Amino acid sequence: MNKGIYIATLESHSGKSMISLGLMRTLLGKMVKVGYFRPIINDVVEGERDNHIDTVLSYFDLKIPYEDTYAFTRSEVIQKRNEGKSGEIMDTVISKYKKLEEEFDFILVEGSDFSGEGSVFEFDVNVVIAKNLGIPVIIVVSGQFKNWEELLGNQQMAYRAFKDKEVQVMAMVSNKIQQDNLEPAKKNMRAFLPEDVGVFAIPLIDTLNNPTLKEIVKVLDGKVLFGHDFLDNQTGNFGVGAMQLRNYLTTLKNESLVITPGDRADIILGALQANISSNYPRISGIILTGGLTPEESILKLIEGLSDIVPMISVQEGTFAVTNKVGAIKSNIYADSIQKIQTTISIFERYVSFDPLVEKLINYKPQGITPRMFQYSLVKRARQSKKHIVLPEGTDERILTAAKRLIDMDLVELTLLGDVDAIHKTVAKIALDLDFSKVNIIDPINSPNFQDYAETFYELRKHKGVNMDMAKDRMSDVSYYGTMMIHKGHADGMVSGAAHTTQHTILPALQFIKTKPNVSVVSSVFFMCLEDRVSVFGDCAINPNPTAEELAEITISSAESASSFGIEPKIAMLSYSSGSSGKGADVDRVREATEIVRKRRPDLKIEGPIQYDAAVDISIGKSKLPESEVAGQANVLIFPDLNTGNNTYKAVQRETGALAIGPMLQGLNKPVNDLSRGCTVADIYNTVILTAIQAQGI
Repeated sequence: MNKGIYIATLESHSGKSMISLGLMRTLLGKMVKVGYFRPIINDVVEGERDNHIDTVLSYFDLKIPYEDTYAFTRSEVIQKRNEGKSGEIMDTVISKYKKLEEEFDFILVEGSDFSGEGSVFEFDVNVVIAKNLGIPVIIVVSGQFKNWEELLGNQQMAYRAFKDKEVQVMAMVSNKIQQDNLEPAKKNMRAFLPEDVGVFAIPLIDTLNNPTLKEIVKVLDGKVLFGHDFLDNQTGNFGVGAMQLRNYLTTLKNESLVITPGDRADIILGALQANISSNYPRISGIILTGGLTPEESILKLIEGLSDIVPMISVQEGTFAVTNKVGAIKSNIYADSIQKIQTTISIFERYVSFDPLVEKLINYKPQGITPRMFQYSLVKRARQSKKHIVLPEGTDERILTAAKRLIDMDLVELTLLGDVDAIHKTVAKIALDLDFSKVNIIDPINSPNFQDYAETFYELRKHKGVNMDMAKDRMSDVSYYGTMMIHKGHADGMVSGAAHTTQHTILPALQFIKTKPNVSVVSSVFFMCLEDRVSVFGDCAINPNPTAEELAEITISSAESASSFGIEPKIAMLSYSSGSSGKGADVDRVREATEIVRKRRPDLKIEGPIQYDAAVDISIGKSKLPESEVAGQANVLIFPDLNTGNNTYKAVQRETGALAIGPMLQGLNKPVNDLSRGCTVADIYNTVILTAIQAQGI
């Protein structure tokens, strides 16, 4: 079930707030608990709060701590980008969104405002955030001050940007359109948008576009002389009272804002009198310029009137004040109740969102981004902590990764090795490792050493193993760690930073053994590419699998993908696609594909297929137009180890992809192998994978 919608725009003052308020009202009519989140907010003065957030929380009485409703201010985002920490931005956004997702039935996410420094890159940031949250978007585009070509160009650009990142566009709204152009605006959108995308047009509403007296007071730093209770009055037009009163009265329009020097008692009193006269329109307020105020007798006269509009004194001259008022962009504030109600009313009149709500709720994200994947790994590991043993306890990389894992409270860890040597290594690299939170075992001096040796002897005596040989094996950290898993003293093992693959896997094959109906231990890498996660198998274990073995590797890889939240679409890779290729190698892939189809008809699989046709939608559809996998594959099975190992390394190096793994599959309990060139991040990620594997046993 989808739990969010992202409201995005590509410009400031698009009327995005109207869509947020109206949609929040719609959602609250259909769900019990609706949350609100803004990934990036405008910079605010210390001690103040974001106006958008305050307005939504206050008007709808949402019980969300203010700090939970946003991730970063604009300045913080710019600073992190400049420091090369863009990944931290997305990690924090996902984490805060997911926290709300756990507490609410649905989350309304409002994008940034495109005002101030850094607005150039904001649209791309919003696209990436929506992609990483895995939620569809509503795009809002303003038609104000644009011709048809400019409006259409902006709409098409925005739609393509989200579509290129495989973000579902749920609806597009043309806002601030002239009343006569509403239908043409919808027709223009419908001409390039798919039928499943809703199109709406909302007219320009002057009363929402014009500032209130409260906004004007704030911008002009004015002093309110009268009418404090009516500062929410919205202005219509505004004009300068500089001519004779008899001429000025003819220029008044409904809700006019009067701007006049503070010593023009005739204009002031005439405007107030016109306000209560049935023969003239009402005015919204009076601005007194030049730092001048009426004489005491005039002020006393005004004070005694029964109907007083806001009267504000400002220091600047008439010309400067008039220009400033004309430049004010109106906003909606928490206490602008009338304006909020008008906004919601307009939304409900022009946006029929009910037909889209069910589709919105049932929306299923396509794929999973690397940031989402990594977040889900950490979350799952923390939900049910498992005990992982690391045999190479004196390796600096292992110790550094162990500290990170412990600090994040993800697993329980046991390090194997000489206790003094481990302490010396920690001191040497100045690592602040809390030894009270990690177990350290020297196999030979362990209380379990004799029991482990006897157990190994019983398991392997039919292979000619005697007790001396068994003790020798148990003094080896790989064998000791594997025996911990066999005896239930640990849930999984990660090794290989200082040992060969054979050294890590052989003990597991000898007494952990493979799962029922599995004869082949294989491996997968989770390849975290720019905007998707793909599963590569087998890139570490089997040099030249037979068709039968290749089929088994495929099924194991599909199950691994599913267990980590990836719906498998399998590509059986070869040097040709479809039925065109000839030769023993391609025939083996073709045979393996058929075996998988017979054993697991529920799986989506295509093979043989070339790599480009498997992952590129245009090439896939041109080569295999009827395939439900071509161009969309996320589980890629290589025909042999040579191809798989080289391809994963090439992709990793050339694209900067993060390769998490290898993760072994097919064993009764999880044992995973590192490469001797592994990094701290590789160890950290592999331990988390192992812990999650252990949860499923």
